[in-house]
Amino acid sequence: MASGALDYLHAAAHWFGRHPDQLGPSERKVLALAVQRRTLIEDPNQRIQPTLGERVADDVARLGGSWAFIGLFFGFLVVWVLVNNLVLGSRAFDPYPFVFLNLLLSMIAAVQAPVIMMSQNRQATTDRQMAGHDYEVNLKAEIEIMALHEKMDALRTEQLAALLVQQQRQIDLLTRLLQRTEAAAGPG
Repeated sequence: MASGALDYLHAAAHWFGRHPDQLGPSERKVLALAVQRRTLIEDPNQRIQPTLGERVADDVARLGGSWAFIGLFFGFLVVWVLVNNLVLGSRAFDPYPFVFLNLLLSMIAAVQAPVIMMSQNRQATTDRQMAGHDYEVNLKAEIEIMALHEKMDALRTEQLAALLVQQQRQIDLLTRLLQRTEAAAGPG
């Protein structure tokens, strides 16, 4: 088994307490990148390429959910009522109670609602993908932080061990120096 595979198995057991086969795809991806000391360089926005229909649905939802649409639509309704009541009078193509206008409004609502829902579904999918990417970034950062803590602990342990060895040498040197001093002073 290669060293990289051992590192991967060790890292999976160490960081997640599980075998790599028990990890989810995001965890495996992050773990592999952490073992290889690589970053998550993928821009999640590059993964998201909306189709023509999705772009149209987004534009319709953007327009339909704006104050500009409300203003334009209110203006259209006022013009419709004025034209059919005041301007055309008895020759109105849609006299009061505006049955044709109601039909048009119903048809617009019947088409607009599913289009807006398509846009919301696509946005929800995009949000899930972005959340998945955020999870991977956070998980990798967490692994890196834990690795840094371990490295710092290992360095501290090494330094303490070196300090203890140096102290022991000094104690040994002082003990020998004391023994020589006592031997030179003779019995007192």
